Amino acid sequence: MTDNETLTCDVAVIGAGTAGLAAERAARKNGATTLLIDPAFAGTTCATVGCMPSKLLIAAAKARHAVARADSFGIRTAGVTIDEAALFERVRAERDRFVRLTRESIAKIPDGIRIEAMARFTGPDSLELDNGQRVKARAIVIATGSRPVMPDAFAALGDLALTNENVFELEKLPRRLAVVGSGAIGLELAQAFAHLGVEVSLFDKADTIAKIRCPRVHKAMKDIIAEDIDLHLGVDITPSREGDEVAVTWKGASSGTARFDRLLVAVGRTPILDTLDLTKAGLECDDKGVPCHDRATMRCGESAVFIAGDVAADIPLLHEASHDGAIAGRNAAALPAPVRTERHVPFSIIFTEPPIVSIGKAEADGAVSGYTDYGNQGRARVEARNEGALTLYAAAPDGVLIGADIAAPGAEHLGHLLAWVIEQGMTATEVLAFPFYHPTIEEGLKSALRTVCAATPIPIPEDQDSGSPAGA
Repeated sequence: MTDNETLTCDVAVIGAGTAGLAAERAARKNGATTLLIDPAFAGTTCATVGCMPSKLLIAAAKARHAVARADSFGIRTAGVTIDEAALFERVRAERDRFVRLTRESIAKIPDGIRIEAMARFTGPDSLELDNGQRVKARAIVIATGSRPVMPDAFAALGDLALTNENVFELEKLPRRLAVVGSGAIGLELAQAFAHLGVEVSLFDKADTIAKIRCPRVHKAMKDIIAEDIDLHLGVDITPSREGDEVAVTWKGASSGTARFDRLLVAVGRTPILDTLDLTKAGLECDDKGVPCHDRATMRCGESAVFIAGDVAADIPLLHEASHDGAIAGRNAAALPAPVRTERHVPFSIIFTEPPIVSIGKAEADGAVSGYTDYGNQGRARVEARNEGALTLYAAAPDGVLIGADIAAPGAEHLGHLLAWVIEQGMTATEVLAFPFYHPTIEEGLKSALRTVCAATPIPIPEDQDSGSPAGA
């Protein structure tokens, strides 16, 4: 390939993250010739700075937290220390392994498909690359991902400001850490650092952490977070650098000033669209500059352009990005014949302790709800993690489950079960007809399910015991 060469293909994909890789695979699988364009092929956000390194840090925090709580079982653990260098070395070593495996899979894409370059639109079906080449494609998929939002006030802190893109490069734990933003990234990392013994303060403009929809579940989780973290909701903050420290002043529901060693900025992520010259593509965009698109096809209006993953600003989760890419790639290959896809029930997990799960529709969308308090649930109490709550939502009149909010032990597993049940359109009665082993965390579902049944014309299964064994 030479400068000014014009390459042609059926489907050109811009971005080699989770969504872009899925889109290229799907388009090629469906008979299209493809080009995959990325400036670095560095690996996915999940592997490099997202899901995997954060879970590695959380795993270390869980180990330390378990030791700290061992006393409740009569197990004395005096003199426990953290080898901070070893802790971060493991995080990076395992992260690098995931990244290497991702890059190896990218390297297996057939020769001639991968192009290392930046792309921008020159027309609805054409691109110009920063290596001098041009691309003419029958369809184009935008899968450029997102980046952390970094307001100027935080950028002015220089190296004292952290994001998910550099926090895993730390060599030692800060003694005092401010975290701004109580979404998934902020909440996970705030609690992980707190469980590693760091003094953590968490700030957010919002009054609700993690956008938890159910007030009872929110209260339960807020109380749990506040056990380890100095929590300030409903506040505006002003940060400033003072030597090697960050001074934070906050006002609102509470007010004060404190100093920290580092500040983690987790106020959201923004789609990477500024390098694409979207005006040349002729796309209609929303008020945030994101191309308007149909989630059933990921097509942008009636154009030959599709969008997938975090850049679409729909549901910024890996499984959604992967699904977006598969849908976009298949439809790009099939253009102009649309292949509409029914999307999965919305399903998110925040890997705090306990995890926070949101599934499907909210309480306002359901006629019936059922609630379980995990504060006295048998198996949870056995394991000294009896905290949190679960709320189920069902539609009238037949008690079909439509959603759930959970902050409880084992929520990531309960969440999968409930997401599958909701996708199948099952009623609370039908779920109660399944076996529940004793003693398990899953038994905690029964009281919520029975509440739903009691509020609908569909009764609890007559051949099932209406009582509960001790501790269920």
